Amino acid sequence: MNDILTTAKSWLTDFFDPAVKKEIQHLIENDPEELKDRFYKNMEFGTGGMRGIMGVGTNRINKYTLGKSTQGLSNYLHRVYPDAELKVVIAYDCRHNSDTLARTVAEVFSANNIKVYLFSDLRTTPELSFAVRYLDCQAGVVLTASHNPPEYNGYKVYWTDGGQIVPPQDGEIIAEINRLSVEDVRFKAKDDFIELIDKQVDEAFINASVKNGDFNAPGKEDFSIVFTSLHGTSITAIPEVLSRAGYSKVTIIAEQAEPDGNFPTVVSPNPEEPEALTLAMKKAEEIGADMVVGTDPDSDRLGIAVRNLQGKMELLNGNQTMVLMTKFLLDQQKKKGMKGNEFIASTIVSTPMMQSLASAYDVECKTSLTGFKWIAKMIVDHPDQHFVGGGEESFGFMVGDFVRDKDAVTSTLLACEIGATAKANGKSFYQELIQCYADYGLYKERLISLTKKGISGAEEIREMMQDFKENPVKSLDGSKVITVDDYNTSTSTDIKTGKVSAIDLPKSNVLIYTTEDGTRMAARPSGTEPKIKFYFSVNSTLEQTNAYNEGNKALEDKLDRIVSELKLD
Repeated sequence: MNDILTTAKSWLTDFFDPAVKKEIQHLIENDPEELKDRFYKNMEFGTGGMRGIMGVGTNRINKYTLGKSTQGLSNYLHRVYPDAELKVVIAYDCRHNSDTLARTVAEVFSANNIKVYLFSDLRTTPELSFAVRYLDCQAGVVLTASHNPPEYNGYKVYWTDGGQIVPPQDGEIIAEINRLSVEDVRFKAKDDFIELIDKQVDEAFINASVKNGDFNAPGKEDFSIVFTSLHGTSITAIPEVLSRAGYSKVTIIAEQAEPDGNFPTVVSPNPEEPEALTLAMKKAEEIGADMVVGTDPDSDRLGIAVRNLQGKMELLNGNQTMVLMTKFLLDQQKKKGMKGNEFIASTIVSTPMMQSLASAYDVECKTSLTGFKWIAKMIVDHPDQHFVGGGEESFGFMVGDFVRDKDAVTSTLLACEIGATAKANGKSFYQELIQCYADYGLYKERLISLTKKGISGAEEIREMMQDFKENPVKSLDGSKVITVDDYNTSTSTDIKTGKVSAIDLPKSNVLIYTTEDGTRMAARPSGTEPKIKFYFSVNSTLEQTNAYNEGNKALEDKLDRIVSELKLD
């Protein structure tokens, strides 16, 4: 506690704002536990940036922690590009303080003689990714905490290619930041280096989104969509993109259309949570809509609900939408003619069905660690190959490579193209998905996410992962484990033979068990939230589409048994 107190008192110097000093003094005198939580560690700049609770202290998102990261990034840019005219672009979302924090970040860059393009108002994360290359910048930053609760904010860094930073840049930037103290930050802005941007980049991004996501689907005028931005940034782009692509029957949920960092109408602004789409689903039932689309605050994730076989709106999961979107893109590519260098992409915790799909189309499916930065890296690493599309289970998808991150804007348009085409052909989005299961195998996934907050929670998550390593799972629902993949040691172990082979991916704290019948379980701590996540995948064959309900129920029961067996229910 003495070290924590010393660190806290170091924020009482004249370098810090009076309000900051007053709050810290209050905590020192009145709330030692809160003081401990705010100063027991530094807010870490991880492999993609920072995300955490806003407030005063070294373990919080604030002017000083973001300033230090920006100073480190500025130093790194000058070192890597010593003779270049340095340029960065900055965007921010609807969260509290995002606009003022974005301005602070811009001022620090400008104080380091770096040209800054700062969006004049909130914009989507995919537009920021697009803008990095469109404006020929060396880097980009977006102020967002994605779908985290209202008290959070964050800082994501993008590199020259428009993708989030990856090795070796991430480690080198972290080292640069860690060499600094807060007092090293240059906060005094040079206003001539800051330029506000908006309509020109908006227009370029919207045109690119329509170009990449519009496939001239028939029946657009008859396809009814309910859209909600969940108080976030997508309201700045998705309605216009849908309009330009020819969709006129778009109903926007007015109560959620106004950007608001309190997210007042939802428990969590996360389209993965059915509750978040309650208002949109209700409206869809009222007007008989074909599809519901909801996006998270920075518009990189999207949730889609469509009418199931009983005619009721059903929220699909990220694996389901990813498979159908990818199949549609592959069909479009096939019409143009395959060149033999195409690839699709997914992640190690997403559905294995993507591999089955790739095999059927005779294209490669590259698999990465969790996070779209790795998919963006594939595009850079393989310039001789053509990226068609791909995604991950956590409701993210990327259409082509003009954006190098999850893109809910273009993916929304793509989903509507699939739905409109199906409807015009007398089918539905849901029926097309079931046809995929008949063609490529019936797969079903489930995510169990356990929240463990604070210092004790972090330790509990560490102990749970350690226990899985020291006491590995032997079987799942009676099927023996045959392979254990430990990404922390980059090793894959064949349980039958004992043979250990290398995994050619960067190290990551992930364990994956695969059984004889193809059942799979993955365990990993979240990199952005105080959670440990368990991903399950089971599969069977589907001989006929009319047997879907029975087959789906059997897999649902199997997942129930596995979760109960592992005491995660």
